[in-house]
Amino acid sequence: MAAAHDLEIEEDVNLNMETEMKEELEEEKMREGRADKDPFKPRKVHRIVSKWMLPESVRRTYLERANCLPPPLFIIFISIAELAVFIYYAVWKPQKQWITLDTGILESPFIYRPEKREEAWRFISYMLVHAGVQHILGNLIMQLGLGIPLEMVHKGLRVGLVYLAGVIAGSLASSIFDPLKSLVGASGGVYALMGGYFMNVLVNFQEMIPAFGVVRLLIIVVIIVSDMGFALYRRFFVPENGSPVSFAAHIAGGFAGMSIGYTVFSCFDQALLKDPRFWTAIAAYLAFVLFAVFFNIFLSPAN
Repeated sequence: MAAAHDLEIEEDVNLNMETEMKEELEEEKMREGRADKDPFKPRKVHRIVSKWMLPESVRRTYLERANCLPPPLFIIFISIAELAVFIYYAVWKPQKQWITLDTGILESPFIYRPEKREEAWRFISYMLVHAGVQHILGNLIMQLGLGIPLEMVHKGLRVGLVYLAGVIAGSLASSIFDPLKSLVGASGGVYALMGGYFMNVLVNFQEMIPAFGVVRLLIIVVIIVSDMGFALYRRFFVPENGSPVSFAAHIAGGFAGMSIGYTVFSCFDQALLKDPRFWTAIAAYLAFVLFAVFFNIFLSPAN
C-alpha cells in the first residue's frame, strides 16, 4: 500500500511539473508573439542585425534588450545633411558638378583648403561636400548600409564618436601628408566605421559565424579597393577642368576606426569608460591631434 501511495505521489509531481513547463512555454510563446507585434521591436530585423554586427557571446543580451528607441538618427541626419549640401551645389549653384569638382564647390565655406586652415570648422565641415555624384552615392550607400545596423546595436553616441573621430583624423592627416591639396567628402567617417567593424569581425571571426565572416570581410575589401581606386583617380588623374583632392582621409579614417572604433564596437555589453583599451586608443589619438596641430602651426609647407 505504501509503495502504491508513493507511486501516486510521484505521478502527481510529474504531472504538476509537466503542467508548469507547458504553462511556461505558452507564456514564452505569448511574450514572443507580443514582441513580434510590437512595431518598435521587430525581432526578425534585430536577429539579422545581431548576426552581422555581434559575436555570438553577446547576441542574446542584445536581443533581450533590443529596440529601435531611439532610432538611428545620427547616421540618417548626417546623410541627409550631406545630400542636401550636394544638391545645393549641384542643382542650385550655377556649375556642372555632377561628376567632378569645379570652381564653385572649391569656393565653398565647408571644404578643407590648406590656405584657409585658420578657419578651424573646415577640418570637420569638409565631410558635407562631395566631389560628384559617384562620390556622394558611394559614401551614402556605405554609411547607411553599415552605419544604421551599427547604430541599432551601439546607439548614436558611440557611432557618432567613431564617425567624427575618423572625419577629424582624415583632415589632420591630409594636412600633414598631402598639405597642399584640398579635401572633400565623408570618407574619413565612413572608413572609421568600416575599420572598427572590420577589426571586430577579424578578432571575433569564429564567433561571428565563419561563413558570414568570410562574406563580410570580402565585401569590405571590395568596397575599399573600388573606393580607393576612385579616390586615387581624383588625386592623380583628375581632368584638366577639375582640381586634385587628397585621399589621405581614407587611410587615416581607417586607422581611427581600427583603434577607437574597434574598442567602442567590441564593448557592447561593457562600460566603455572602464575599458583600458579605450583610453589607450584615445591617448594615441590625442597625441596624433597634438602633433598635427603643431605641424600645421610651425612646419606645414602651406604656411
